[in-house]
Amino acid sequence: METPGSQSSLHRANLERVVRAVRLAGSLTQAEIARTTGLSAATVSNIVRELKDGGTVEVTPTSAGGRRARSVSLSGDAGIVIGVDFGHTHLRVAIGNLAHQVLAEESEPLDVDASSTQGFDRAEELVNRLIAATGVDRSKVAGVGLGVPGPIDVESGTLGSTAILPGWGGTKPAEELRERLGVPVHVDNDANLGALGELVWGSGKGVRDLAYIKVASGVGAGLVIDGKIYRGPGGTAGEIGHITLDESGPVCRCGNRGCLETFTAARYVLPLLQPSHGADLTMEGVVRLARDGDPGCRRVIADVGRHIGSGVANLCNLLNPSRVVLGGDLAEAGELVLGPIRESVGRYAIPSAARQLSVLPGALGGRAEVLGALALALSEMGDSTLLDGSVTGVLPAAAPAFT
Repeated sequence: METPGSQSSLHRANLERVVRAVRLAGSLTQAEIARTTGLSAATVSNIVRELKDGGTVEVTPTSAGGRRARSVSLSGDAGIVIGVDFGHTHLRVAIGNLAHQVLAEESEPLDVDASSTQGFDRAEELVNRLIAATGVDRSKVAGVGLGVPGPIDVESGTLGSTAILPGWGGTKPAEELRERLGVPVHVDNDANLGALGELVWGSGKGVRDLAYIKVASGVGAGLVIDGKIYRGPGGTAGEIGHITLDESGPVCRCGNRGCLETFTAARYVLPLLQPSHGADLTMEGVVRLARDGDPGCRRVIADVGRHIGSGVANLCNLLNPSRVVLGGDLAEAGELVLGPIRESVGRYAIPSAARQLSVLPGALGGRAEVLGALALALSEMGDSTLLDGSVTGVLPAAAPAFT
């Protein structure tokens, strides 16, 4: 038994600090570990050697700043995490190991009118299928990250009322999936997971303050403040889609009029073009036509960009993020939408906030949320599990990187 403040407890705490830093980053040089943890270079060197001898980490030669260095990552067979992303029209599942490698990933259509029970049945089947396909030992599963398109109550884990997945309001997604899979499940809304995915592996890498804006069937924002997702006390932070732009505008699903969502979300935008482009038009199709030069689609996307920019300007004035990352199908429009966003930010944000802001498309595309779910599972698992060797089994040796 370790006594608090003793040499052994201090050593244990240092081991956990190093393992946590490597787990969250994927891989770090020893110098980066020292900077991240605040430990001395000599202490880090000794700890890395101990962890390597115990099979917890792997060390490979690399270079940093033109000098030889050693890259430290968790062992590929140290454990696995699972990401599950429920979207408006899809279900996506990924399995990754603690060395930030994807072992398997698959997406399939999801009927938005299906009950939550049917949705979780599908998720359970897909998880089991991918585990079987990779040959992963189930005892190696350290946790699951779960994304849903709606607000999650922080204390109860209950999904708030949502028009995106009808009939799911009031359910407890993490509890439901935990009972089915028998492992810890951590849940968050899809915008937060998109922000986490882009922060760790995409357009937000290296940034401490950013907003991830997802425009799809609804509009939401994942907020990162000082390197951490900000959810608010009730879990509803980032509902940028319900900023009021016009008090006399269309009635929103939230009951108010003229919300940002009523000028930018697919359900409101597509009817503007369907008389001239057909009832089967999708946002993906609008973006494709706009990139090909269609004047109507270009005009609509520019208008959407200007409206989004108004919402982003409000974020700039309140939170002063250094970067905004645009996700969802709309991000594929590139400068056709990013230019108008920047134009509105320049017009409505205070000049000092606007000058510091960069607006970029997401780098991960439709994978941002499921990779964010993997990142959530990685961030929530305990390091004592790795140090105590309580996760056992064998994983495949080779797999593509998350990015």
